[in-house]
Amino acid sequence: MSLLRLPRRRRPQRRGWLLATALGACLSPGLVLGARALELRGATYFAKAPWKVDLVSYYTTIWQTRAEYYFTLSLDPEAGVPLGGLTIQQTRGVDTRFPFFVERTSAFLGRPRQGGAKVPVEARFDEAARLFTLTFPEPVPPGATVTVVLKPWNNPAYSDTYMFQVTAYPAGPNPSPAPVGFGTLRIYDPDWR
Repeated sequence: MSLLRLPRRRRPQRRGWLLATALGACLSPGLVLGARALELRGATYFAKAPWKVDLVSYYTTIWQTRAEYYFTLSLDPEAGVPLGGLTIQQTRGVDTRFPFFVERTSAFLGRPRQGGAKVPVEARFDEAARLFTLTFPEPVPPGATVTVVLKPWNNPAYSDTYMFQVTAYPAGPNPSPAPVGFGTLRIYDPDWR
């Protein structure tokens, strides 16, 4: 006589609890796991970092004035910590000398042409490295979508595909950088037809 064995039902387990327990067992001396932020050996990390950036410009012809470059990213509601700052660095594009109105850098909640409340932002630009360093004196909370607006004097002088690497920094002591991705901007020659 053979017995039919049914598989035992497992209780559903929460993966977050298992991960926290495993990390706590491995790194307990320097790890603080809380509802808000993840800190490891004095550094602050996102629990869920932003992973995508959108770059939009409505002026895409060479030398065009009044251009604005809109960099938009969304924070996960479970980010664990607000957004404290960003770096935006031009990594590709034949024109590496077009200047910006750094003092006109701005930010707001929402997306381009659907903007919301203004967000205070402080900007520095290292022309040699083509690197913007942006800090938010009032960090952007988890779950928010924020857009940063960079204003060049005019678009680049040469048509090309320009790429900007974006890195997010959590608000807190010794923020650990989280690469977000690349914003792509295509600049075209004018159509004289």
